[in-house]
Parts: sequence; structure tokens; C-alpha cells
Amino acid sequence: MHYEIHVEWDAEAQVWYIENSNVPGLVGEAPTLETMMTLLQTRVPEMLAENGCPTDDEIPLRLLTTSHLAQLRQVA
Repeated sequence: MHYEIHVEWDAEAQVWYIENSNVPGLVGEAPTLETMMTLLQTRVPEMLAENGCPTDDEIPLRLLTTSHLAQLRQVA
């Protein structure tokens, strides 16, 4: 099994946020993709453990982002 996390950019709020995920209870937002990755490193294992899911470091994660090239240039 793998876990999929879909992250989108909110131009108005100027944050990346977790739009959808099959990690139970996972939510969050961050001003940069780098900060989002740091958040996910902490929250994904917490949410998996809290929900009785395996927390092995070998569990694959798929991170999907949706944005426009112009948005990526603005946040870089």
C-alpha cells in the first residue's frame, strides 16, 4: 500500500495546503513547499500511528502538487 497526498497552492492565502490525502486525519498548510515537506515528515507518521496504521519508514508516499508555472515562480 502507498499513501497519496495532494497539495495545492492557495494564491489568496499564499500557502500550500493539503487538498486531499488517504492518510487518515492529515491536514495542514505551509508557506513554502519546503516547509510543507517538513510538516509532512512529522504529521504523516503521527496520523498513521494515531489511526493504527503501519508506520514503517519504507511505506511509500506519493506527493502530488497542482499549480501553474507562474505560481511556482512567485513562491520560489
